[in-house]
Amino acid sequence: MEAQKFEKDIIKSEKSGGKDIQITFIKHASLMIEYSNQFIYVDPVGVFCNFETMPKADFILITHDHYDHFDSKAIQIIRKPSTKIVANKLVIDALNEGIALANNEDVSLSQDIHVLAVAAYNTTEGRDKFHPKIINNGYVLTIDETVIYISGDTEHIDEMKKMENKIDIAFLSVNQPYTMTIEQATKATKDIKPKILYPYHYGQTEQITPIHQLIQALKEEQVEVRIRNME
Repeated sequence: MEAQKFEKDIIKSEKSGGKDIQITFIKHASLMIEYSNQFIYVDPVGVFCNFETMPKADFILITHDHYDHFDSKAIQIIRKPSTKIVANKLVIDALNEGIALANNEDVSLSQDIHVLAVAAYNTTEGRDKFHPKIINNGYVLTIDETVIYISGDTEHIDEMKKMENKIDIAFLSVNQPYTMTIEQATKATKDIKPKILYPYHYGQTEQITPIHQLIQALKEEQVEVRIRNME
């Protein structure tokens, strides 16, 4: 895979004189976000990308320790001596370095980039074994005045209501049997009310997620649903 083959979106700054944000949709849960020549990677995994061809990371966010989110080899490829790694305690313990954030803890990575760890877990009976409460993270990433929610592996949870009208861009995980159904993602979006929704983390399982149904389900809401190729 080469970097130029991945889809990219430019998020225009609403701030006068502000700098734009570029999002690169790598695959599954792997993202790269560029702002003011700073590169943020979310859950970089080597089977989804040849990271040798990608820019070095200033910051790396890892939601949890599952193989499709945490790849220590990919981290070593994209890191540089100054790279800051943020993750939950399990990942930081495995790496033996970085900043461990529990749910509701936060850190400023630079003058204009701030990260808050938020809850991510399963609620359906029998599925809590996949992603138990308290252990894993989602992230609210504030870049200048743009607020991006990256859900990590979660179902629709009560904590999402606290984000109502506070999120500009939401990445919601939508695949079965591990994260949200289309119905749950619809409810989550209605709770959060982001300006832009990117469903992600779909595919990679035997159960096909009809991801485009989200467009129809949310047609009455004031949210732009953007489907990008992340399978």
